[in-house]
Amino acid sequence: MPSSIKEMLAAANAGVSKITPDEAKRLINEDGALLLDVRDEQELSASGKLDGALNVSRGMLEFRADILSPYHNPEFRPDRPVILYCASGGRSCLSGKALQDLGYAKVYNLGAFKEAVEAGFPIEAA
Repeated sequence: MPSSIKEMLAAANAGVSKITPDEAKRLINEDGALLLDVRDEQELSASGKLDGALNVSRGMLEFRADILSPYHNPEFRPDRPVILYCASGGRSCLSGKALQDLGYAKVYNLGAFKEAVEAGFPIEAA
């Protein structure tokens, strides 16, 4: 069992596939993948989010993703691919691991918001 955040990130990175912005776009367009922003509200207010992304802060993720939770968001379906991003890639990777633990099989880490924007993802206001 990991005993530090460094070990937690290493374990999550080993299990959650990192994808490129082009791969993410293909999964969204061809497979209907859910694009998920796990940043906090303050970050969204400051920079917006990737166009079409659902925002669920890291602290609420398991509550929204668990189909048995009274807080479940129907956008989350264990058979739907999920592409996560955050400010730098750490929270999105940990979030991917949490989704895998909840039974989500197709989970991908896009990484950093800024890198996705630089690769051509359009932005929308939060």
